[in-house]
Amino acid sequence: MPAMFDSLLKLIPGRSKPEAAAADAVFQVDPLATLVLPGAEPFDFAATLQVVQGLPVPDWTEVRAWVGSLPDPAAQAEAWARAELAWLAHLQAALGPQVHVARHQHALLLSSLEPRVAAATVQFMTKTLARIEKVLEGVARAPQWGSDILLVFDDPETYYRYVSRYYPDDGEFAFSGGMHIHFGCGHFATFAAELHAIEPVIAHEMTHACVAHLAIPAWLNEGLAVNTERRLCPPGAPQHTPQQLHWMHQHFWTADRIQEFWEGRSFLRADEGNLLSYDLARILTEQFAADWLHFKAFVHGAAVEDAGRAAAEQAFGVDLGKTVCALFGFDASDDWSPRPQCWQGQPERGAFSLAHGRLGPGLALSSPARPPGLTQPPAQASLSCSLTSSSAPTTSSARSPSTRR
Repeated sequence: MPAMFDSLLKLIPGRSKPEAAAADAVFQVDPLATLVLPGAEPFDFAATLQVVQGLPVPDWTEVRAWVGSLPDPAAQAEAWARAELAWLAHLQAALGPQVHVARHQHALLLSSLEPRVAAATVQFMTKTLARIEKVLEGVARAPQWGSDILLVFDDPETYYRYVSRYYPDDGEFAFSGGMHIHFGCGHFATFAAELHAIEPVIAHEMTHACVAHLAIPAWLNEGLAVNTERRLCPPGAPQHTPQQLHWMHQHFWTADRIQEFWEGRSFLRADEGNLLSYDLARILTEQFAADWLHFKAFVHGAAVEDAGRAAAEQAFGVDLGKTVCALFGFDASDDWSPRPQCWQGQPERGAFSLAHGRLGPGLALSSPARPPGLTQPPAQASLSCSLTSSSAPTTSSARSPSTRR
C-alpha cells in the first residue's frame, strides 16, 4: 500500500472496528433520472446530462436555473445537494460497479479505492478545511454552499478522458497529476497513482474559498493561499534556491513591472514573472503575518482599488512599495508604491484560473508556468492544474447553492 494511503489511514480515529467505520462512509447511489422535492416540480435531471467519451456531466446552467426557481433557501440547498449526488451516481454507473461514493460531513469522494482508504481520504478533506480555519484564525470562513467533491479515477487514461472536455480542441498541454475544475459544480479530479498530488491543490483551493468573502487584492489572496498550502502540505525540493530566487527578483522587478503586481496582471504572465509574482506574494504575506493581530486588521481593511496600500499604512505604518524595495535592496522610491492611476484596467482579485488565460498553483509551487503550447485559454471552463512537468499555483471558485450550515 502506498505511503500516502498509510498516512491517510491514520486519520481514521481509533483502531477498533475500522471496517465498520469505513463501511458507514462508503456506499453506492442509484442514478436517479428525476429529482423530486416536496412542493416543487419534478426536475428531469437525466435530460441535462452531457456525455463526453462515455462520462456524463450535467448542464449545470439548467441545474442552477431549477435550484434558483425554488423560493425557499433551505429547499435550494437540498436541491443542489441532491443534484451533486445524482451526478456522482450517474458517473459512478458509467465507470463501473467497482466505483463507490464516500462521504464525511461536506466532503464527497467518487472512487474505487479500498473502503478504509476512501473513508480516510474524505476525512482528510474535512480535516484540511478545519485546519485552514485554524491557521487563518480571524480571517478564513468556511463556505456556506456546496460540497467539496473529489473524483479519483482508476487510471490516467480514464482521468484524461474525463478532463479532456475542459480543454480546447487544439493545443499542446503538460501532463497533470490532478486539478481543480471551476465549471458548474467545482470539484477536484485525479487518478489513484497520483492521489498524493492533489493534496496541495485541495489545500490551496479551499483557502481561496475560505477567503472569498473578503474583497482583497490579488497578491494578498494568492499569498494567503500559497502560504497556507505550504504550511499544510510542505513542498518537496524546490526548483530554485532562495538565493537564486532573490537574484531573479532583483533582475525582474522594476517600478513599472511592480505596478503589474499590485494590479494583479503580473500573475497572468507566461514568463518568469508568473513564478516571481506568486513568490513575492508569498514573501510579503509571510512577513506581514508575523504580527498576526495587526495582520488580521490589515486583511479585513485591504482594498482591491489600492492593492491594500492604505490598509498597510494604517495597520503596520509601512508603505508597500518601500517594503518591496527593502526586500530586494533597491533604493526606496514612491514609484514602487501602488499607483492605481497607472493601471491598465480593473484590478484583479486573485484565485486565478485557466478560463482567463491563467494557471494556478500545483504540485511543487516552485515554478508556476503555463502548460507548453497553450496560446489560447479554454472557452469551456477554468482549471487549476497540478502539473507533473512544471508546477503552477491553484485557484478557487464561489460555492454552489447548497448550504453547509
